[in-house]
Amino acid sequence: MESNNKKIVVGLSGGVDSSVSLLLLKKQGYEPIGVSLKYSSWKNKKNLLKENICCSTESFNIAKKVCHKLKVPYHIIDERVDFEKKVMGYFLSVLKKKKTPNPCLVCNRLVKFNKLFEFAKKNNIKYVATGHYAKVRKNKKTNLYELIKGKDSNKDQSYFLCLLKQNQLKNIIFPLGDYTKEEVYKIAKRNKFNFFSKIRQSQDLCFIDNKSIKDYLKKEIGIEPGDIVDNKGNVLGKHQGLHFYTIGQRKGINLPNGPWWVVKKDIKTNQLIVVNKENDSALFNKKVIISNYYFISGKIPEKVIKVKAKIRFGQKGSSGKLCIKNSNTLELIFNKPQKAITPGQWAVFYQGNVCLGGGVIE
Repeated sequence: MESNNKKIVVGLSGGVDSSVSLLLLKKQGYEPIGVSLKYSSWKNKKNLLKENICCSTESFNIAKKVCHKLKVPYHIIDERVDFEKKVMGYFLSVLKKKKTPNPCLVCNRLVKFNKLFEFAKKNNIKYVATGHYAKVRKNKKTNLYELIKGKDSNKDQSYFLCLLKQNQLKNIIFPLGDYTKEEVYKIAKRNKFNFFSKIRQSQDLCFIDNKSIKDYLKKEIGIEPGDIVDNKGNVLGKHQGLHFYTIGQRKGINLPNGPWWVVKKDIKTNQLIVVNKENDSALFNKKVIISNYYFISGKIPEKVIKVKAKIRFGQKGSSGKLCIKNSNTLELIFNKPQKAITPGQWAVFYQGNVCLGGGVIE
């Protein structure tokens, strides 16, 4: 039996973006099926988040209301086991290496889109849609699918989608790619979507409250005390473990005569190295070693290529060049030094509005 090209699986979070995506697709003549994925959270009484904020009871109720209003079927799929293993497990393993993880990017690759496509395949449905601010385009010269930045430069989420595969992009629709966030809110208001989620969108992690992270690290990794030193090696104080800090961090260092900024975590000596100038040269670097890199095209560049790269979400992107070192490593050299390059985070590469892929900062 051929798949129904009118049907489309829409990932729903209970927020305004996915709700408006569902609405737009219905108006375009699709037959949407709403799907919410249930994820886990850190099960500990010290976690102020009792539910994963991406899939709380409240957000599911909102998604259900949206589907009921639009006369769309709605499903909830329990993926807590996979989420704990592949996302929370990844998060903890990177922190144990004293690096800084990016769970949202990894979740998109290992859980979210895989599970939406699995549901689609089981139900003989070709397409999957989400409320991400990004676009997909087929390159007529190469016949390959490209991930394109969204129209709203302030909301563009291609950074978090840089690990999508060709066979996924081929069947992904991002209805909000040509809209700004402001336009999306107007559409919601115009269609009397007054019940979209009020959950704080600035929350950094979906499975643990920011105020609970220290307790999480103490419980899951423990205390590993060491010296806090300046870049000349002078001991300034003590830390409880390098996993409690990230490069560029200012708050929580708790030293007199501050403020202080973290510039390095020396794993061999268990020393936290800090400086007391916000733009100290030690905070800047032009060269980045990238491991586990991935190119959306599936083709690794055979020569040095010019790119704009982001070393964190929300950054505009800075010019530089990529040089392939070997099958697992490449070198990213920026034209100008970048501040607080953070091991464990992802560098994502662009040429114009096209996202080429990304890799882990070593």
